[in-house]
Amino acid sequence: MRIAVVGATGMVGTEMLKVLEEYQVAISELIPVASERSVGKMVSYRGKEYPIVSMQTAVDMKPNIAIFSAGGSTSLEWAPKFAEVGCTVVDNSSAWRMDPDKKLIVPEINGSLLTKEDKIIANPNCSTIQLVMCLAPLHKKYGVKRVIVSTYQSVSGTGKAAIDQMEAERAGQNAEKVYPYDIDMNCLPHCDVFQDNGYTKEEMKLTKETKKIVDESINVSATAVRVPVSGGHSEAVNIEFASTPDLGEIRKLLHETEGVVVQDNPDTNTYPMPKYAKGKNEVFVGRIREDFTNPNTVNMWIVADNLRKGAATNAVQIAQYLITNKLV
Repeated sequence: MRIAVVGATGMVGTEMLKVLEEYQVAISELIPVASERSVGKMVSYRGKEYPIVSMQTAVDMKPNIAIFSAGGSTSLEWAPKFAEVGCTVVDNSSAWRMDPDKKLIVPEINGSLLTKEDKIIANPNCSTIQLVMCLAPLHKKYGVKRVIVSTYQSVSGTGKAAIDQMEAERAGQNAEKVYPYDIDMNCLPHCDVFQDNGYTKEEMKLTKETKKIVDESINVSATAVRVPVSGGHSEAVNIEFASTPDLGEIRKLLHETEGVVVQDNPDTNTYPMPKYAKGKNEVFVGRIREDFTNPNTVNMWIVADNLRKGAATNAVQIAQYLITNKLV
């Protein structure tokens, strides 16, 4: 099984290599791919060094699977070229997510939709993945009508330059600005670019991707906020159901959901936090309680490492699903 990691030197690409090793994905040949300026440099994987190759070289090597994390424009240009040589692409950018001919996959929820004919598969947005991991099992039981979500997203979601900005500000140094304002000691209600409707692109991803993955009938209204945390996204989520939910049953359903960990005991101050989700592949949920202001409505707090389940882990899980089910 020849697997290419496109964007192998980036934050998510580096995490993908770690997750591939942790999940013990059966790889006969690793093909690390990066920009031309990185070609020839070495990447370490399972104690062995692999040379970085160019995009065209990787296409010529005809990998079985290519996991992309190199930005939307790169994916739009190169994913079809990999697909043309029989490679199955798992793409982490937003390029293909809302394409009606491409599947948007969280393996625990809708992996069964995948077939051998799917040559470009989209990985959802980081904040969407952790949300739908909790929504999907509850929707089956109670029918989710409406979701109001406020996100608390770490700077790692923007990239290394954003972490550098925050750390420089924290150290009292002049920082090259990725954001329009300081991020340290601040919160920016501004993730991605603003749309004509007043929402940001990140906020609309939560709406559109949830509909595509779980159910078109679910309405999602989001406010996405960037917070001075180095890693891990958190979400305050208000869910209105079609039928009356039971909190005990909700906790049980979430506890039984693969990849979800319930941390919910106010008596012992047990609840999810991004600091403790860092480096972990699960989605953590807590603060589960009734919304006493609205019938059939529940509040909860959802946390995940955005570089892991929000990106690298989900992509690797898709690749593993393809291999296990002999779809490549």
